[in-house]
Amino acid sequence: MPDVPSPFDDPFADLFGKLPDPRKRRSAGEDAARGTADPVPPPPTPAQSAAPLSRREAREAAARQAASAKPAEAATSPAPPATPVAAAPIPVSSAAISNAEEWPFLGGSVATGSPAYSRGAGDDSAGAVTVRPVATATLEDLFAGEHTTDSLGQVPPPKNKRRRRIGGWIALGVVLVILGGIAGGALYVWNAYEDQIREVMGWEEPKDYEAGLANGEAFVTVASGDTGAPISRSLFEAGVTKTPEAFYDYLIDTGQNPPFVPGVFKMQKQMTSEAALAALLDPASKIENGAQLREGLTVAQSLPLLAEGIGLPIEDLQAAVATPADYGVTADTLEGWLFPATYTFDPGVTARDVIATLVNRTVQSLDSAGVPVEDRQRVLTVASIIQREARFEDDFYKVSRVIENRLNPSNQETFGLLQMDSTAQYGYGEMHDGTASSSAEALADDNPWNTYVRTGLPIGPISNPGDTAIDAAMHPADGDWLYFVTVNLDTGETVFTSNLADHNRAVAQWQAWCSDHPDSGC
Repeated sequence: MPDVPSPFDDPFADLFGKLPDPRKRRSAGEDAARGTADPVPPPPTPAQSAAPLSRREAREAAARQAASAKPAEAATSPAPPATPVAAAPIPVSSAAISNAEEWPFLGGSVATGSPAYSRGAGDDSAGAVTVRPVATATLEDLFAGEHTTDSLGQVPPPKNKRRRRIGGWIALGVVLVILGGIAGGALYVWNAYEDQIREVMGWEEPKDYEAGLANGEAFVTVASGDTGAPISRSLFEAGVTKTPEAFYDYLIDTGQNPPFVPGVFKMQKQMTSEAALAALLDPASKIENGAQLREGLTVAQSLPLLAEGIGLPIEDLQAAVATPADYGVTADTLEGWLFPATYTFDPGVTARDVIATLVNRTVQSLDSAGVPVEDRQRVLTVASIIQREARFEDDFYKVSRVIENRLNPSNQETFGLLQMDSTAQYGYGEMHDGTASSSAEALADDNPWNTYVRTGLPIGPISNPGDTAIDAAMHPADGDWLYFVTVNLDTGETVFTSNLADHNRAVAQWQAWCSDHPDSGC
């Protein structure tokens, strides 16, 4: 019976089903290129030879025809001059690619032993491909941001070792700067707060020497009316005790308040406070008919010590110093001429003989230092300031340089004044009031010794300098210092600076120390 048409029948389905399947023909062609098809393919029909499978194959066929025509043209055309070609794409025919061992983009090569290649942008033009080196970069590099689509496929540039070395040095420098800053900050904190840190951490050093270290000899003068505090400092300055407060703290801790006898006592260095007290209370330690004058004392302070030690009336000594010309001194007073030392005199010595001995000892020191006779008074004046301002022998020579720098005519326009506190204190009469600071009244008082008011050196010496101070006045250290300040009165630590900004910072350090040590003589 006749077929009944279905409403679901597609009238074009039968038509498309009769068309040849291009996938089969393409697959057969690709298999043939890879050598996997039948060894002898069937010959193409005239229809297959005349009709390309696609537009792309049409273009490739046209390119092959053009390529086959080029040799004939080359035979009839003269060869062009050879020119160097640099970095030009390499055209490779489809046949060459089809004969390659592997596709270049799969990591193979066009020919054995040749570098790797990849398809370029001209794969579909004229049957040739642009060959370029294949990079070792992966898609992970692309997504990680280490490469871009432009650089993918290019040979990676060589590593810049020089840049890496520079970067390494920079990193090392940064680390060293950071470590240096930490170390510098720690050092500053330690210097500023050493006592507090030691107290909190339990690292406090013993204030006293250990027993058994006593050696050598030292002389200590006890003046009339001296108590434990000034005697404690005298013992420290003579090298007998370890710290300025060791002897006084020992008296407080043991509850002792013995009556001290004025005079000069022969002791040892590096004694314990207990042993020092025993020596001061031992009459055998006292030097008879002897006296000790320490550096930095004035005439007014020296005469009572001489009277007590030698047993002479103080009025006789005051009369003996009233006429400096009797001893070859041209100055108005003997200030600075009573040399500091320990003296022993025979019984029956006169006041004039005592003063002559002290003045002659000063002349001996001046001559040993090479001071010309005409410069004696000036050198003694400079040395007396050094003696009062400095605490350590090394600082003596630095203070001497500060004085010379400030007196230099080239600095007079900047300073004009020597500005030494010791001179203002001496002229105003507050040199030995127990503090290191100068009062506003002393700094402003117009007297011949006040270098805050008068230009140049004071009119004369302000104390009796020793050998080291005299030598420092003759041989100042090399330096450009213009300022100095003692930032720790217990240790005598002094900061020397060459500009006002640094000096102000040192003054602030001294003020901070005084705030933490209100009983240390600030």
